[in-house]
Amino acid sequence: MDHGNITSDFILLGLFDHTAAHQILFGVVLAVMISSLTGNGLMILLIHQDPQLHKPMYFLLSQLSLMDMMLVCTIVPKMVAAYLTGNKSISPVGCGLQIFFLLTLGGGECFLLAAMSYDRYVAVCHPLRYATFMSWPLCLRMVLGSWLLGAADGVMQAAVTLSFPFCNRHEIDHFFCEAPTLVHLACSDSSAFEYAMYICCVLMLLIPLSLILMSYSLILTAVLHMHCTEASKKAFATCSSHLAVVGLFYGAAIFIYMRPTSYKSAKHDKVVSAFYTIFTPMLNPLIYSLRNNEVKGALRKCLSHCTALRSD
Repeated sequence: MDHGNITSDFILLGLFDHTAAHQILFGVVLAVMISSLTGNGLMILLIHQDPQLHKPMYFLLSQLSLMDMMLVCTIVPKMVAAYLTGNKSISPVGCGLQIFFLLTLGGGECFLLAAMSYDRYVAVCHPLRYATFMSWPLCLRMVLGSWLLGAADGVMQAAVTLSFPFCNRHEIDHFFCEAPTLVHLACSDSSAFEYAMYICCVLMLLIPLSLILMSYSLILTAVLHMHCTEASKKAFATCSSHLAVVGLFYGAAIFIYMRPTSYKSAKHDKVVSAFYTIFTPMLNPLIYSLRNNEVKGALRKCLSHCTALRSD
């Protein structure tokens, strides 16, 4: 078998064909991308502009929205351009950047969701000491740590993945460059790296997930002991939004990265990848805004201000 070299472009086979049904699905994905960018951008704007949202909880939420916007911009524009122009090639540098940003943002979001669960634990279980336990310096350190841990994973996996020699067949059966899919095209033995990558993914997913489950177990215990029905309802409403995000994100990520190789299917992987890279970022601002009175209040004030400016 001839060996390719790292300078040869890869071919992304994509998610859609040019059938009528797939053209409709492509239009849906395009609409979802626009909705995702608009919703997350609006969340960041509201949190930045409204003083009532200048709290650690909303700062963490703004970082989640930023990660979701960047994730959509990393994946979807290239997919859209390839579908519309028919040019499905991507350079090794472009492929490496997609792997880096995907893992940086995905890994960072894992740890950020854990930080958000700790914030909710402190707010529900220790409300009088919230300012002490969830101080701004600690909040900033958790956010910075989430970005750095994700970036470390992204740099390592992107560098090692592209260091392999690739065979003549440079076709990637996906709509973006993903390290596990790309490694399968390597001509040399990649089993050691695949095992290390699997362990890394397990740690990146299970450590934050364990912290999240621990936080919500303590929250549930505290809520069950509350005598005030109104307070318990508010706690459940706030935390259920976060749990919905966690379930959507971790469910898809575990399906993609923690299944045995024998159960993997390119078609299933593409569908689930589309869900967590395209659809979940759109759902996050909807889940938080529709269930949060402070965010809805900030949105009403913003709309009132815009209406007043138009009438002047």
